[in-house]
Amino acid sequence: MNDSLVIVIAVSAIFYGTPLLFAALGEVLAERSGVLNLGVEGMMLMGAVVGSFISARMPGAGWLVLLVALLGAMAASALTALLHAFVTITLRVNQTVSGLALTILAGAAGLSSYLANVWKLKDPVPHQFGPMNLFGLKDLPIVGPLLFDQTLLTYLSWILVAVCSWYLFRTRAGLNLRSVGESPSTADAMGLDVIRTRYVHTLVGGAFAGLAGISFSLSIVPTWVDGMTAGRGWIALALVIFGFWRPTWTMVGAYLFGALSSLSLILQARGVAIAPEILDSIPYLMTVIVLVVVSAGWSSRRLSAPDALGTPYEREAR
Repeated sequence: MNDSLVIVIAVSAIFYGTPLLFAALGEVLAERSGVLNLGVEGMMLMGAVVGSFISARMPGAGWLVLLVALLGAMAASALTALLHAFVTITLRVNQTVSGLALTILAGAAGLSSYLANVWKLKDPVPHQFGPMNLFGLKDLPIVGPLLFDQTLLTYLSWILVAVCSWYLFRTRAGLNLRSVGESPSTADAMGLDVIRTRYVHTLVGGAFAGLAGISFSLSIVPTWVDGMTAGRGWIALALVIFGFWRPTWTMVGAYLFGALSSLSLILQARGVAIAPEILDSIPYLMTVIVLVVVSAGWSSRRLSAPDALGTPYEREAR
């Protein structure tokens, strides 16, 4: 039963959707504060390359190496996000331009590839995040492979979805964050620190992108390949819109696109004669379709983006 096509696709959806979920969750927090960060792809690659380096070079117990790699990847991506935050929040540069520049700077043909060449990251990493067989229950029908045979990163992503949902909609801090994203001038008049709120959540969004990056380099691939994220950062940006800036819906979208991303490998393994180029293009085609449908329907009116998204804030003189 666990080898059926439906179960295999469901398990693959979770596996390949996990990095999308991390990146999209981080962008949800950033955009809720009013900061649009199109540099997700670049931040993911920075996390991936730093995670690969630590895994390949650091001696010690495997669990300790993976923990340091995880923290290092988050820190590297957060520092990359800090550049975007400084340029857009402090200098008030156009957020779209800054995000695109960040992707070019840190992306497949930029800093991440340069660091990989300097660090000579070619071989498969010695320490990886593999399935855990939690409580030894992976062989249970249906729920075994779905719930008990995932990687630590997948379990972490589920925790973060719950935490982000609670934070955004059940805490005063989350209410303050949404207020800053909707009307920063009003939030400022209420005594909220708009600049600090935007900085903090942009950096947290960057750290989440680092988790997405390390999901590729220490789990999915797992070795360094230039541009290994293959445009998944752009899909993560679309997932924020698909999920209406809500963590739970974002998770649904991430697993949907994870399933589409895995179709090529699954169907080829089962001897289905469909050109892999066609199957590989489906997630990107669906991204376009989802954006058109979500933006054009009732959802765009009922569940729209934060009003101040992409708008620099300059405090008025008093």
